[in-house]
Amino acid sequence: MRLGINLGYWGAGMDGDNLAVAQEADRLGYDVCWAAEAYGSDAPTVLSWVAAQTESIDVGSAILQIPARQPAMTAMTAATLDSLSGGRFRLGLGVSGPQVSEGWYGVKFDKPLARTREYVEIVRRAMSRERLSYEGEHWTLPLPGGPGKPLKLTVHPEREHIPLYIAAIGPKNLEQTGEIADGALLIFPSAEHLEDTAIRHLRAGREKAGLTMDGFDVCPTVPLALGDDINALADIFRPYTALYVGGMGSRRQNFYNQLACRMGYEKEAAEIQDKYLSGDKEGAAAAVPHELIDSTTLLGSVERIADRMRAYAAAGVTTLTLAPAGFTLDERLAALRAGTDALEHAGLVS
Repeated sequence: MRLGINLGYWGAGMDGDNLAVAQEADRLGYDVCWAAEAYGSDAPTVLSWVAAQTESIDVGSAILQIPARQPAMTAMTAATLDSLSGGRFRLGLGVSGPQVSEGWYGVKFDKPLARTREYVEIVRRAMSRERLSYEGEHWTLPLPGGPGKPLKLTVHPEREHIPLYIAAIGPKNLEQTGEIADGALLIFPSAEHLEDTAIRHLRAGREKAGLTMDGFDVCPTVPLALGDDINALADIFRPYTALYVGGMGSRRQNFYNQLACRMGYEKEAAEIQDKYLSGDKEGAAAAVPHELIDSTTLLGSVERIADRMRAYAAAGVTTLTLAPAGFTLDERLAALRAGTDALEHAGLVS
């Protein structure tokens, strides 16, 4: 099992720290450094900045938002970043959620699976440098009856095949991801529930495409915090968990809430959402079960984290992406180093 690092969103007051974290991850041999975007910093700018100041670590978008860009623009961005980084770019895509898609980008959040499938097909076709033409429900290239003509990407990516990941939570999205992508970006992964909540759906998609799980990258993001008091460490992530389970999306369309339900927390997920949407964020955080936090994070000593890493590897995780917690840069770097120590302690270093 390999390790990754997730920098999250740029511009949260830790920009210099994030670069230092990325550089330390590069020095420690982490496999990939991911950057996110929502409605603040964009991922490609951050990744180009990180790639220019690191040597061997891959840089990946987790995620580039599908409603934010036309697919040909995403292919241009991926090819450029792969070329500039010397073949170190990984393209992570996702539809985001209805609030961001419709509120920020003005793009209707409908038929997300069909839109994702078409988007991936166009991106792959463009990155292959064939002349781009496409007829689908959501995109038609070139537009009919006009002056447009099929064009070919002029940039040469460093590699013929840039790894493409999709952020997936729901069963149907996971199955499609297994079918059309090279990897899956997962969130709130519990090793004990991973087979039922994710792996079996990914496997079904791979089988539909005539493929196995060999070579497919199962890549969840897991927060990590070092310390002796497990309860206190779990409390650090209460607001984070409450935000996603209670406040992301709408009451009807909250994919993280639905995931918590599939993990057996139906009653608790409903309570968290009710309190969060009513404005009681502290009450929502207090309602998050300790077991939910502990099973979806890495908490405690290096030895305890190593045990959890073994469980993730046994569940089918191939790249475990860490989000090291800490109020200072030194704390985050210590957590980052603990990740490599734990991986070695777990006997998972190849």
